[in-house]
Amino acid sequence: MTKIVAILLFLIAAIQVIKPLGWPGLKKRADAWKLVAGVVCVTFASLVLSALFQGA
Repeated sequence: MTKIVAILLFLIAAIQVIKPLGWPGLKKRADAWKLVAGVVCVTFASLVLSALFQGA
């Protein structure tokens, strides 16, 4: 599931670089870093959660 979300957000970031989406906070091409930062946060959170529940 995490890989699907990461791939989806990376695809949205690629689209943002090609043609800005116009969403709030994503008006310019240079705002694609915000989407990539979101991918990193989601991936990190999923790693932490899976590590927490691994021992349970």
